Amino acid sequence: MPLTLGLIGSGAIRTALARLAVAAGLDVVLSNSRGPETLSELVDTLGSHARAATPAEAAQAGDLVVVTVPLTALDRLPADALNGKIVLDTGNYYPQRDGQMAELDNDEITSSGLLQRHLPGSSVVKAFNSIGSGQLFALARPAGSPDRSALPIAGDSAEAKQETGHLLDLLGYDAVDIGMVADSWRSEPNNPVYVEPYRGVAPEGLEPKEWWVWSLEDPGTPVGAAQVRELVASAERWPSRAGLLPAGLTL
Repeated sequence: MPLTLGLIGSGAIRTALARLAVAAGLDVVLSNSRGPETLSELVDTLGSHARAATPAEAAQAGDLVVVTVPLTALDRLPADALNGKIVLDTGNYYPQRDGQMAELDNDEITSSGLLQRHLPGSSVVKAFNSIGSGQLFALARPAGSPDRSALPIAGDSAEAKQETGHLLDLLGYDAVDIGMVADSWRSEPNNPVYVEPYRGVAPEGLEPKEWWVWSLEDPGTPVGAAQVRELVASAERWPSRAGLLPAGLTL
């Protein structure tokens, strides 16, 4: 029986993950706050391994569940349906989208820590938050490929991180364990492993709209596990490190 990936939320990261999962032979159950009917076009594109559902149904169906929502929507997640589940958090704190949050501005907690606090019965793992959607899809490689990239993950449950690593392997990536939920800031905005290492070099002279299109189509630059470890180790933390919302990242 194939692994089933539940997806709650919207945005380009969600779509890239769904495409990679279907290509790997997984079943995907997609959901958002606007209702299953709004996902019919995407489901048709993905094919027979995909279906649309409500967030609670996606949570119940998923062996692992990806949450791709703004921090302001955490209270609308189906906590009961996610109880006992491994929840993969792709999100980051962007004040211009989420509004200022004192706990995050003062580094009292991480954004994944907020999600874990909201879902006490779930095992939250930070994943897929440090790469643009175009690069996430384009850089996937089979295991053993010399140009295979790695992605950082963080969580409090060793078992949940092991399962997350297995999912990453199926989707075309190695996983680098960077620690606990409290350590997940190391992969967040304004830190060395965040987005830029995976991005190619943009042509000179692009207007903002042109750069946006380029960023979504950019095939990216492979970043191996050793480089991810080096970048994560060089991260530094101080208050107000929240970043600007980059192109191709989850909304």
